Amino acid sequence: MVSIGSIVLGASDVRRAVAFWSSALNYVPRDGAVKDDWTVLVPADGGPGTPVALGLSVSPVQEHPRVHVDLYTADAAEQAAEIERLLALGARQVSWDMYPDDPDFVVLADTEGNRFCVIDTAHG
Repeated sequence: MVSIGSIVLGASDVRRAVAFWSSALNYVPRDGAVKDDWTVLVPADGGPGTPVALGLSVSPVQEHPRVHVDLYTADAAEQAAEIERLLALGARQVSWDMYPDDPDFVVLADTEGNRFCVIDTAHG
C-alpha cells in the first residue's frame, strides 16, 4: 500500500517559497538547511503533518492548476483571519473566475504564484 509522502510545489525562488510556507504552516526544513534547488519542510513541533517539498522549477505557473493545496479553517472568522495573515506573509488574492454561487473557499497564490485555497469547513 502506498501513502502520500509529500506535496511538491515548484518555485522559481526556493528560498522565498521556503520563507512563505514555513511561516504559513509553522514548518521547518527537514534537514535544517535551506537549499537553492530543493528543500523539504516538516511540522516544526515534530507532530503529524504532510511534508511540503519545494523544488526549483522553470515551468510557468498554471492559472487553473489541476492540483493544488487546500488549507482548512474551522469557521468563517478563522478563514478571514488566516487569509489576512497569509496576505501579510506575501500571498496574494487571485481573481478566480470559477467560484460557485456560495463558495466555502478563497483562492490565493503563494509568493511563487502557486494557487491554493483557504476553506471554511463549517460553511453550509
